[in-house]
Amino acid sequence: QVQLVESGGGLVQAGGSLRISCVASGHTFSTYAMGWFRQAPGKEREFVAAISWRGGGTDYADSVKGRFTISRDNAKNTVYLQMGSLKPEETAVYYCAADRTPVTHRDLDAYAYWGQGTQVTVSS
Repeated sequence: QVQLVESGGGLVQAGGSLRISCVASGHTFSTYAMGWFRQAPGKEREFVAAISWRGGGTDYADSVKGRFTISRDNAKNTVYLQMGSLKPEETAVYYCAADRTPVTHRDLDAYAYWGQGTQVTVSS
């Protein structure tokens, strides 16, 4: 059974920074791409960022490009999302997910496993 556990969410002021993490267990973490998604109240879950199995390839939603950085440490089975210049409209539950393949995807259907999410609240 694959488990993904996010942490690091919280309350941050607009313009601030936050790093969230996701630890994986139960599968060969280093062979799969990983992604971050978010879901705001009343909205659909949306793609934020993804990283390939060895970290050589990354992809970002246009809305976060230049402000967010995804990274991974395969020795620690952990993927990170460093978020900067946060905006109130980015308040959401942030989810990490494990892809079915080593390469990045934006489509939710490409991901086989999901964490329970971590709340990020950006105050104005």
